Amino acid sequence: MITVTGSINLDIVATGPTLPRPGETVTNARLARHPGGKGANQALAAKRLGADVRLIGAVGADDMAEEALKLLQAGGVDLSGVQHINGETTGVALIAVSADGENLIVVCPGANRALRPADVEDADITHMMGVLEIPADALLAAASRATGFVSLNLAPAMTVPDALLARASLLCVNETEAAFYGDALHASGALVAISLGSEGAALYQHGTEIAREAAPEVQVVDTVGAGDTFTAALTVALIEGMIEQDALRFAVTAGALACTRAGAQPSLPKRAEVDALVAKTWP
Repeated sequence: MITVTGSINLDIVATGPTLPRPGETVTNARLARHPGGKGANQALAAKRLGADVRLIGAVGADDMAEEALKLLQAGGVDLSGVQHINGETTGVALIAVSADGENLIVVCPGANRALRPADVEDADITHMMGVLEIPADALLAAASRATGFVSLNLAPAMTVPDALLARASLLCVNETEAAFYGDALHASGALVAISLGSEGAALYQHGTEIAREAAPEVQVVDTVGAGDTFTAALTVALIEGMIEQDALRFAVTAGALACTRAGAQPSLPKRAEVDALVAKTWP
């Protein structure tokens, strides 16, 4: 069982011809609403890739909560650890997507910021995944209870307790986040995965590259959720016992497939899709 401790949002997405520059208005966009949040995305991604998954998080006691949890519930993720908090709104992400799939995101955390260490103190956690869209003290409390593999997606980039980094088995970041954390990423000896967008990803240990893989070519529709898919896929693969190169190959393939459909959670690939594209790309 993988316990994901993280954020739950409703994504409100405007897809238009271009992304706006500061002070610019872009019109002729299409509006859509999708369940999202990095924690929820990674939970559903791991479930679709074959893991048993429980989510610990928080939503508001409002009309958006049901919509935000809809695909998780339908997908079979255990939601017994999700709280509905009175006086808080469900988290919302405002997302602009361009015609070539690039995006800008503004997050209103709402109930995600209300999660506290006490909310996980009784949790029975074996393997864990966590993201930084919830308070770091709650994430550290969950990681401290984990008895197995601990995967942390250090996004969005921010200062985090050294004890949290020290508990990690795997740290996942993109290039921008890697630059923010610098050498601190490699201090604990954890595996460090740096996603490189269309160029794939690289895996490091003690600051030394141990694996690198290019992503398969796909028709990009929307990159929202690709990083979450990559993180979940790499975590699932390593927990299953894949060697590092194969695990990275599996993860970049899953992330690429997530770019081929719109919306964070609607785009998450299933295990059979990933296995088929891996076999086709690396026969």
